Amino acid sequence: MIENRPWLIWLSHGVLLLGILIVAFPIWIAFVASTHHASDLVSGVTPLLPGGYLFENYAQALGSGHQASGAVPVSLMMWNSLVMALAIAIGKIAISLLSAYAVVYFRFPFRMLCFWTIFVTLMLPVEVRILPTFEVVADLGLLNSYAGLSVPLIASATATFLFRQFFLTVPDELVEAARIDGAGPFRFFKDVLLPLSRTNIAALFVILFIYGWNQYLWPLLITTDESFYTIVMGIQRMVTVADAEPQWPLIMATTMLAMVPPVFVVIAMQRLFVKGLVETEK
Repeated sequence: MIENRPWLIWLSHGVLLLGILIVAFPIWIAFVASTHHASDLVSGVTPLLPGGYLFENYAQALGSGHQASGAVPVSLMMWNSLVMALAIAIGKIAISLLSAYAVVYFRFPFRMLCFWTIFVTLMLPVEVRILPTFEVVADLGLLNSYAGLSVPLIASATATFLFRQFFLTVPDELVEAARIDGAGPFRFFKDVLLPLSRTNIAALFVILFIYGWNQYLWPLLITTDESFYTIVMGIQRMVTVADAEPQWPLIMATTMLAMVPPVFVVIAMQRLFVKGLVETEK
């Protein structure tokens, strides 16, 4: 039962506004810092209102980068992060769809053993297997490459498990109807399962894109060529420059730019993302 009391409405809106202010205040401070000259921030006190160096700072970050940290343009690092995040998200979804489809709809020896073997890999995050993975990638000559950035992170036990659980909810009558209509395994997968999995794919894409975009340890390990640096690596290098003062306006401008693609993906796919999570929860 929902109580219709005016003070409850005002209270809920007040709590909501307070939460928005708490979450948005650090972002506002980062934006304000990105619009000032470096000398304005030397005292350690960040102004609360934007300054007059908005276009200069963002143009320098995108075009020439931070000189003390190698002068890698932010646009190049954002492109590297975008390629890596898209490859990881699309690759994880494609492999997980196929593996879940095989486990649910095909009968072969040790089928469940294969599934539980995939599932157990949840206990082996990248940090645990990072040294053997690095050795394999180095032996294959994939250091300083987009394949090296993305391929070792493509396999996903979580996505396989979620798609398997969803496929198990598909009625057997639908499978029988497709079989009577003469649909083979490929056509059933393409024309029936993929459209039904649309919202789940969208929800997973958002989560996996952000996962790939925020990767730090693996790109730091396998890239020595500055042309393959990702945006998260770039921010860390700007903060820890040697023999120079960190240029906080450029660092904050880079941070603001780094948030743009993930926010755009979340906003663009918000409806499918929420619907996919709700259906997954069911």
